[in-house]
Amino acid sequence: QVQLVESGGGLVQAGGSLRLSCSYSGRTFNVYSMGWFRQAPGKERDFVAHIYWNTENTQYADSLKGRFTISRDNAKNAVYLQMNSLRPEDTALYYCASRYHQGAGTLRDQYDTWGQGTQVTVSS
Repeated sequence: QVQLVESGGGLVQAGGSLRLSCSYSGRTFNVYSMGWFRQAPGKERDFVAHIYWNTENTQYADSLKGRFTISRDNAKNAVYLQMNSLRPEDTALYYCASRYHQGAGTLRDQYDTWGQGTQVTVSS
């Protein structure tokens, strides 16, 4: 089992940037991909981005392409989400997740393990 801990959230003004971190530990040798999702109050948990473990290829939600970047640092056992040009509508609880199984990687139910989330609030 993989353990995931997110950090890096906070309050930022519109137009600003944040970098979220997801520290991972445990059984990662057969992880298929890790991803970020977000959930605003009263809304569904939506896909943000994910990174394939072996190839480090990435995929993003269409609406976030160009502003958000997912990356991985093996030496630090971390996956990052760099968020630029933040908007008030980016305000949400951001979750890191991992999965062992193949598939598109954009659906919440495809993921096996979740972190506790880190809050991002963007003020206008």
